[in-house]
Parts: sequence; structure tokens; C-alpha cells
Amino acid sequence: MIAYYKINGQICFSDRADLPYEKIGEPEGAETLTWLFDREPGSCRASFLVNSQALLSAKEESVSWLNENELDGKAFEGELPGWGKELIAAGKVRAVNVSHPRFEEILSWKPMEGKKRVHVLAIGDVGSMLLTGLHLLGGDVISKIGICDISDQVTARWEFEENQIAYPWDYDALPEVEVVTQENLFDCDVFVFVASKGIPPVGSGVKDVRMYQFENNSKIIGHYAKMAREKQFKGLFCAVSDPVDPLAKTAFLESNKNEAGELDYMGLLPEQIQGFGLGVMNARAAYYAKRDERFKQFLTEGRSFGPHGQDLVIADSIENYNDALSKELTELTVTANLHMRAIGYKPFVAPAFSSGALSILLALRGEWHCGSVFLGGIYMGVKNRYTKHGLETEMLPLPDALYERIVFAEENLKKIV
Repeated sequence: MIAYYKINGQICFSDRADLPYEKIGEPEGAETLTWLFDREPGSCRASFLVNSQALLSAKEESVSWLNENELDGKAFEGELPGWGKELIAAGKVRAVNVSHPRFEEILSWKPMEGKKRVHVLAIGDVGSMLLTGLHLLGGDVISKIGICDISDQVTARWEFEENQIAYPWDYDALPEVEVVTQENLFDCDVFVFVASKGIPPVGSGVKDVRMYQFENNSKIIGHYAKMAREKQFKGLFCAVSDPVDPLAKTAFLESNKNEAGELDYMGLLPEQIQGFGLGVMNARAAYYAKRDERFKQFLTEGRSFGPHGQDLVIADSIENYNDALSKELTELTVTANLHMRAIGYKPFVAPAFSSGALSILLALRGEWHCGSVFLGGIYMGVKNRYTKHGLETEMLPLPDALYERIVFAEENLKKIV
């Protein structure tokens, strides 16, 4: 049985009839709806776009939400009227966790209109390339870019360099770059974390560079996540440093701890954080697909899932999935960075643009992109987008062999943090 509520002007519906809010009759003709569900705040997103009726009755959030075959046959058991189904199909139904301590604040959320102010922390190899990409390509969605680094010389250099890049006679086409202090880091709409304690030098013998970085970088991102909590940051927190998936989870956990170190979920919302590392893995798969006829179907039918690392999942095709070819393409993609290091260079340019600048700009435009989003307690790389009614993850009929690989990646991510 469905119960309908009106909360602070929002039309809501739920399978719970005991919520302490004003009940109303069936609101036929409502232009949007909000589904109220009840889960432990650390186990799921606080809110999301409902892109399948099956999500209304799903008891747990997990990677199964990416798979139509897993949700098939689990349609909502309540009496959802036809007009409600139409709103779901039109992308106008949002779900909000009624058990979240910030429930009413989340319920009242509205997407920010207009251009965004973006702040980038750490202007090293990756940060400088990412900054350049945002500056050159982001004029349609970015108002200004603030940069911050432990070195004043570095920020002075890049403020000087970037602001001398301009179209002739159209001097305001590109967003201005300015230096910001640590104290003002979260006076923005988008915070981009590119800080890192360091990458092992070429020839160091370190095989999994990303996990080598996690121990040090988790401490750094934890510090800034706590700062975001203190500043009551409401924007998008982008984790770009490696390894992005566990670092995004670390940011979520650390921002949601009180002074006693207890989780109170009063910090960053899970959907407020996104890891940006899958974009370059997807681009690397495309690189090899263009150069080997056996993989060409990836260019039109392929997908990428999972972390920016060893448990990456590349699918050569969804409809015509070939497990052996997909695993071969995955191996090429995962080891592409080692190939660059063998040449004698650190692989940072493609990640800075494909995972960083390009993916972040797509996210700001509300377009589909590759990124790691919260799914049942982990951050998992998927195709996703931000909409007017919440974060949406792509749902496809995934072949069994492909889905098993995604579940394996999910299980390994849970072991990290």
C-alpha cells in the first residue's frame, strides 16, 4: 500500500504509512515525486534518481543496481498508479533516505543553476594539466578557477601562465584563474582534490603504484574531507588522486565523523563525492580497440566498470559480450601505465584530461561520464550523470559472466576500506 505525504511543499510517496508527516490523497497530476525509503545512512546514497520501478522495492543498494537482469522480476509490489510510472520513465522521481539525519535538508535540495566556481588543490604534474583542461574547455560551465598549493611559486606560475591564454578580442571567453588560500578552499561549488604525497620514481620496481599511494594520500584527503565538513561544503567533492575509489570512500568516512571519531553522517553526502579515475581507463581501452580489429566493437558497444586499478572491468560489448576478448582488453588497459613507465615517463597527461578535466566537465554539464559513485558502501566506477532530480547510474542487461566480474571487483573494494 502506498502512502502519500506533503513535506515542506514536496510531494512524497512511500511504502511506509507511519511516517510523522502530513498525509495527503493520491496527488494525480503531480509534476515530480520523491520516494521515501528507510536504510542505514552509511549503506547507501542519501538520494538518487529513480530510473527503474524495481529500485522502489530493492532492499539493499549494491552493484546489482547496474544490472537489469538482477532486478528483473523484483518490480515494486505496491499499487503504483500509471501516472507514477510515467514520472519514473520521464526521470522525474527522486528517492531520499528518510533515516538520514539531514533528511529534510536533503529533501529540499535543488540543483545550483549557472556557472560554477571550481577550486583545484595541488598544481603538480596532474593538477597543472587538469587545470589547463578546465581553463581551456570549461568556459560554458565554469565562472572562475581557484588554485591552491603548498608552494606559492607554483601557484604564482600557473596564475601567470593560464591567464595569458586567451582568444584575441574575446578576453573573457575563458574562466579566470586565481590563487586561493587554504582557508578559502571550500568557498566554491566544485572542489578538485589532486594532492598526492608522491609517485614512486620510474624504475622503482613498485608494481601497483596506486595502492602504494593509498597509505599516504588517504591521510591527506581525510584532512580536507574534515575541513569540508567544518565548512559545511554543499558542492561536488572530486577525488582525482590515486587510488581514486578508496580515497573517495575515505573522504566520505572522515567527513562524517564527529570530534569523538564516531560516524554521525553530518558531513559530505555519499553522492556529493565522486572519484574521477575511470575516464582514462575507458579511453585506454578505446586506444587499443582502434588499433586491433578484434576489439573494435568496444568503440560502439563497450563499457567500463570498477576501480582505476587491478580490478578494472572492461566489457568489449554488452549485447555480444566476449569474456576472453574483454579480459584481454582489460589487461592491456590496466598495464598501459606500466608501458608508459617502461618508455621512461610518468603516465599523467592522459589521466589528467580523460579522468580529470573532461570527465569533470561532463559531470558539470549533466552529461553521461565515467566516474566512481557510492554503491552500497563502496565507490564503484560506472557510467553516470547528475540530473535535476539526483544522481543517475546507467542500468543495463548485463551478461552473467560480465556481472560476475563486477561483483568480484565490488567484493575486493570492500576489503580496502
